[in-house]
Amino acid sequence: MKPSRLLLIWLGLLLGVSIVLGALQALQIDIPSSLISINWGLLLALWALAVIDALRLRRVPSPRIKRQMPGSLALGRWAEVQLDIAHDFAAPLTIDLFDHVPDGLAFEHLPMPVELQPGHVSQITYRLRPTRRGHFRFEQCEVNLPSPLGLWSGKRLIEVADQTRVYPDFARLYGGELLAVDNWLSQLGVRQRQRRGQGLEFHQLREFREGDSLRQIDWKATARQRTPIAREYEDERDQQIIFLLDCGRQMRSQDGELSHFDHALNACLLLAYVALRQGDAVGLSTFAGDQPRHVKPVKGSGQLNILINAVYDLEPTRRPADYQAAANRILARQKRRALVVLVTNLRHEDDDLLTAAKRLGQQHRVLVVSLTEEKLDSVRHTPVQGLGDALTYCGTVEYLNGLAQLHEHLNRQETAFVLARPNELGPEMVNLYQAWKKTGNFI
Repeated sequence: MKPSRLLLIWLGLLLGVSIVLGALQALQIDIPSSLISINWGLLLALWALAVIDALRLRRVPSPRIKRQMPGSLALGRWAEVQLDIAHDFAAPLTIDLFDHVPDGLAFEHLPMPVELQPGHVSQITYRLRPTRRGHFRFEQCEVNLPSPLGLWSGKRLIEVADQTRVYPDFARLYGGELLAVDNWLSQLGVRQRQRRGQGLEFHQLREFREGDSLRQIDWKATARQRTPIAREYEDERDQQIIFLLDCGRQMRSQDGELSHFDHALNACLLLAYVALRQGDAVGLSTFAGDQPRHVKPVKGSGQLNILINAVYDLEPTRRPADYQAAANRILARQKRRALVVLVTNLRHEDDDLLTAAKRLGQQHRVLVVSLTEEKLDSVRHTPVQGLGDALTYCGTVEYLNGLAQLHEHLNRQETAFVLARPNELGPEMVNLYQAWKKTGNFI
């Protein structure tokens, strides 16, 4: 409970009058004694009213609040929360309401004044915007009630328990009818390549078309029909993809609002969505995190929900990436040949990765995906104007040269490698996946 502005104003006025009267007495200026008595009487009356008003405020019942909010939120997207306020007040009353929002959720329009009318349930809305993924619990709302005479304001904490989950920004994928996959991928910058029908599974015979290769010609059917006949193949649709996701300290780098880990997670989910639509099985395994998680490869649209629920609360740790241990776990769990997509943030000293990729490559096809900081490009193109700029430039060039050398080593052991900026990572991975699928070179 705290004094209201009205009570403070009255106290200030009466205390000011007291000071003036005291100063006049000190200066031996004659003043009517009744003024001093009146002033003291007003102070005593204000004190009595304040005590009575405070006691009445304690007896005022708290309003009843119900929160209505989505059970899941998308990272970085605004959502609305509605609060329903019911009460038993016999007269109109204006309160100040503040919802205790957990850390990691930005909000707008709080605190908010609410005018309560007798016999009505008031409704207010405010906006939430998650800034990190995970599971969030709402515990209580705070209400400031004015006293009947308006001399006090009492704070009440009302228990209103709720919870929600914040997922990566893939809410648009649910239902499959929100957006056609081709349109969505084109908006993300994914290039669609012409289908050549050069998979490994025979589909049908048809007339030879421009763009077909000579290997597709069926010479017996051509001799019978006396016109070129080509074999048409379907893309392979029974492949397996396993994402090997680094949750270590190198993924804590940040460009803009999202960390490299969030960008990598979004890119993996994007490729998982596309691969599942193509009929492939998708799984995921993490390493360098608090507790390694593993989702075995499964086909079907429901697998995307399983993947999202398995990783929505993952956060990068301060542990170094142990590529050898991650490779051992994959080799022990995945016996069938698959495409292993190792997503990390490489440093030029990561020689341990080469050994791990070589071991994985003996049983699986390996794609190493690494993110690069956007600031590196700006440093390379910034004019050098002093010793500090020169040292920064040389360090950046040395770092990039180390990455290029690591790339060459991976190429020599026939390990595919993608190096991309965070916001370009998803489309780059999908482009490579589609190219492999449509040329029959997936695995």
